[in-house]
Amino acid sequence: MSKQLRLFLKSLLDSVRDLAPIAVVIAFFQLVVLHQPIPDLADLLFGSVLVILGLTFFVRGLEMGLFPIGERLAYDFARKGSLPWLMVFAFALGFGTTVAEPALIAVADEAAQIAAEGGVIDNQREARDDYANGLRYTVAVSVGFAIMLGVLRIIRGWPIQWLIIGGYIGVVIMTAFAPEEIVGIAYDSGGVTTSTITVPLVTALGVGLASSIEGRNPMVDGFGLIAFASLTPMIFVMGYGMLLQ
Repeated sequence: MSKQLRLFLKSLLDSVRDLAPIAVVIAFFQLVVLHQPIPDLADLLFGSVLVILGLTFFVRGLEMGLFPIGERLAYDFARKGSLPWLMVFAFALGFGTTVAEPALIAVADEAAQIAAEGGVIDNQREARDDYANGLRYTVAVSVGFAIMLGVLRIIRGWPIQWLIIGGYIGVVIMTAFAPEEIVGIAYDSGGVTTSTITVPLVTALGVGLASSIEGRNPMVDGFGLIAFASLTPMIFVMGYGMLLQ
C-alpha cells in the first residue's frame, strides 16, 4: 500500500470520527427525545457519505497543496527581502481568498435580500446585486488590509494583544454610530471570512514567514493572522453601512 493511500485512508477514518458525534446527537434527539423516525434515511446516509468524502479530500488537498505553497511563497518573499512586494502579496492573498469564500457569498446575498424586503434598498435585482457585491468587496478589502497588518506585525515583532485590544475598542466605538441594520451583518462578516479558503492559505503564510525570519518563533509569531482577518471586517462593514446611510 502506497504512502499516499495510507494517508488518505487515515484522513477518511479521521473524517468519520469527527462527524460521528453529530450523527449520534441527531439520532438521539430524533429517536429518543422526539420519538420520531429519521426522515429520508436513504438520502441522509448518502449525503453523509458525500460529506465524509468531501471533507477527506478537502483535508488532504490542504496538506498536499495549499499549506506547502503558502509556506513556500512566504519563505521566498522573506529571502528576497522585498517588503513592498510582500505587502502587495499579503493584500492580494487576503482579498482574493475572501472574495471567493462561499460562506461570504451566501451571507452577502441573504443580507441583500433581507435589506430589500425591509425597505433599506430597492427590491430590484440590480439593487440587490450592488448591495451584495459592495458588502463582499468591502469585506475583501478589509481582510487584505488585515493580512498586511498581520504580516507587518510578524516582521516588526509587535505584540499582538495591543493590536487586538485596539481593534476591538474601535469595533465598540463604531457600533454606537453604525446603522442598526448593518451591525449584525458586520459582526457576522468577521466569522464568515475565516472559512474554508482563507484560513489554510493565511495560516500557511504566517507560519512560513515566521519560520523564515531570524528571531521569530512560528508558534508565537506565526499565528494570529486569522484574528486580524476576523476583526477588520466588522470595522469596515460598519463603515460601509454608515456611508450607505
